[in-house]
Amino acid sequence: MELPKNKKIYFAADNHLGFPNSAESRLREKHFVAWLEEVRKDAAAIYLLGDLFDFWFEYKTVVPKGFVRVLGKLAELSDEGIPITFFVGNHDLWMRDYFQKELGIIVYHQPITLTVGETNFFMGHGDGLGPRDKGYKRMKKLFENPLAKWFFRWLHPDLGMQLGHYMSLKNKLISGAEDVKFLGDDREWLVAYSKRKLKEKHYDYFVFGHRHLPLEIKLSEKSQYINLGDWITHNTYAEFDGNNMELKTWK
Repeated sequence: MELPKNKKIYFAADNHLGFPNSAESRLREKHFVAWLEEVRKDAAAIYLLGDLFDFWFEYKTVVPKGFVRVLGKLAELSDEGIPITFFVGNHDLWMRDYFQKELGIIVYHQPITLTVGETNFFMGHGDGLGPRDKGYKRMKKLFENPLAKWFFRWLHPDLGMQLGHYMSLKNKLISGAEDVKFLGDDREWLVAYSKRKLKEKHYDYFVFGHRHLPLEIKLSEKSQYINLGDWITHNTYAEFDGNNMELKTWK
């Protein structure tokens, strides 16, 4: 990918729309839509690194009610020709093909690599990577199991969505308050994962969500780990101008 002159690539993650209730979520949704409207001026591409929703499940002919403002804005930007890429997170990993067919958004279920000019990126949501999170890794295998999804799909959507929201709100799908505490450079498992990947191949930037913490950690003289934070507490995002990657706060 070549970045056009005066254009930028934008990255954001962890909106958790729907959390903790409709009223508070609506305010955050409007805030995020305002950010999308702002970046459309110079966006060459937008990468959303997971957990846009606090719970999302696509039945064959039914999608969750709500979120029309953000979905409409994403469709609008996509229709204008701005490429949007979405990585499923641990709260919206049950996506099927709605984003692709209805919004024209590319969806990935695993991390990917991206080269922009001479800059190499490795990016994904970040859940289930690294040496920790073993409980979640086991649960993720269950959640992604085709048979488990088939059984869940047989629940009436009203019951299925209610159950999903309950699990997400009360249990955070095997993630909780400990996930928003900085563990230190040497104990952050996504940092450890990035360092391991760095031994295999050079990447200038490792970009993840999931941790809900805005972090910029140097891995080497020419490589950096960036966590995008969230849109619940921090309202942070990253922008790349072709030379530098910068973590910013939207106010």
